[in-house]
Amino acid sequence: MSSGVSAALVPGGVIGNGRYRLLAKSGADDRSRAELWRARDGQLNRDVALTVLLGDLADNDAAARARRTVERAMHAASFTHPGVSRVIDVLTPGTGIRPDEGILGMVIAEWTQGTDLMDLIAEGPLPAGAATRLLEPLGAAIEGAHHAGLVLGADHPQRIRVTSDGRLRLAFPGPRPDAIARDDVKGLGAILYLLLTGRWALPGGPSSVPVAPTGPDGSVVAPNALHPYLPHELSSVAVRSLEDTSVGGIRTSAAILQVLDQIAAEEAETSLISPVSSSRSRDDDDDAVVWTTQRPRQDKQQKKKLWISVGVLALATLTVIVWLSVQIVGFFSDEPSRGGGPTVVINQPGSNGQSAPAASPAGPVQPGRIGVYDVTNQPDNANQASRAVDNNASTFWRTDNYFQPFPTLKPGIGLMASFAEPVRLASITITSPSKGTRVEIRVASALDAPLEETKRIGVAELSDGQTQIQLNEHEPTGHVLIWITQLTNSGGGKNQSEIREILYTRAQ
Repeated sequence: MSSGVSAALVPGGVIGNGRYRLLAKSGADDRSRAELWRARDGQLNRDVALTVLLGDLADNDAAARARRTVERAMHAASFTHPGVSRVIDVLTPGTGIRPDEGILGMVIAEWTQGTDLMDLIAEGPLPAGAATRLLEPLGAAIEGAHHAGLVLGADHPQRIRVTSDGRLRLAFPGPRPDAIARDDVKGLGAILYLLLTGRWALPGGPSSVPVAPTGPDGSVVAPNALHPYLPHELSSVAVRSLEDTSVGGIRTSAAILQVLDQIAAEEAETSLISPVSSSRSRDDDDDAVVWTTQRPRQDKQQKKKLWISVGVLALATLTVIVWLSVQIVGFFSDEPSRGGGPTVVINQPGSNGQSAPAASPAGPVQPGRIGVYDVTNQPDNANQASRAVDNNASTFWRTDNYFQPFPTLKPGIGLMASFAEPVRLASITITSPSKGTRVEIRVASALDAPLEETKRIGVAELSDGQTQIQLNEHEPTGHVLIWITQLTNSGGGKNQSEIREILYTRAQ
């Protein structure tokens, strides 16, 4: 800071002729010497977002740049959109700012409840589906502003916040004096890149965020080169938005929105998502199973043909099995089949003279498959699901970290187990260090059964260690869901749970 900058720019300090008390600093945009603050408006008794432009009044160039930023923000005050915080007021030295405060301009906007974008990506990159849903409202805001002839200045990550309902919003308006619409498009691409990789791909980003890697030609490395499971289209649009070339580069937010819409539509129609990485082997296929409640659309004629085919195949298989059984019995019979000796029928209990398979014994039963069940198509660590039933307590499946508890962003998350044949369970034992996690045990008629069509047969709050959950009486089922309704809260906005092992015990 220059010597003219006021020492009041600290939490608790008061600026703007004593009207705004600073509460917490959200970041800084060094390209325009702007500090971003949450403050309290003493006159209206409400929280606001301040973009504070610093500098010395004697520096004519800096003063002119600050004045241009304030003017552009004032023009944008007439633009309203959920993806942009509404500008309430602008101040300049002599009109709300004392000349001795070391402030060349100030943009006051409504405060955005939620969390900083930087906090969201602190735990690592987000899944593609989550990134598209977060970004769409901000992209729509930029597109609307450009149609109105305005530039928003959405090209710095600390200017962005995540609303309480899980959407990105430009919380600190105030574009740089020389910013153009192209900079907003680049900013949108860079934010998408940040969500997918945890790296910033434009100059002037926060020092705390790693810089995006570049190739030999200086171009930014595509996100799916860092994380191969990412959709090619989404990875491509992030990189092409950053390119200034006329060939191949994306120059409008509308083109980005089109790809985001396509990704969202594809996810909505997908009932079984199996992210595949080139580094994975076939043995890892079970790890990638993800069950959702979205049912794929299927032609009625196709369904009819499928059922006919299945019926014919089942009948043919049954015929072969019966024939083989007769041959085997005749081969191992004590008496030759032509001898006409007596036939002994051994009756099983309740068989009324007809043979029946023995009842399955009580005890542990292993599911044939397990996967992440998610109603929002944003599965948590889908490739780790099988670790919860691998009989190894040193491995685990863990949820994502949520800054807001359920059901803020989603109603819950779960693990759906599928058994080779219908089973009736007496209990489920969960080994977990996540004390306080609340779970419901539910039976389902199908992998993709909507949550409201599943039946709850047990509830529990997990302890640190093993928790045995006794289950209510239920009909045999092939699908059992462990549905997490409350995550363990470790403080500091960290809501996350971990399951190390699940033991399913069959009833007698």
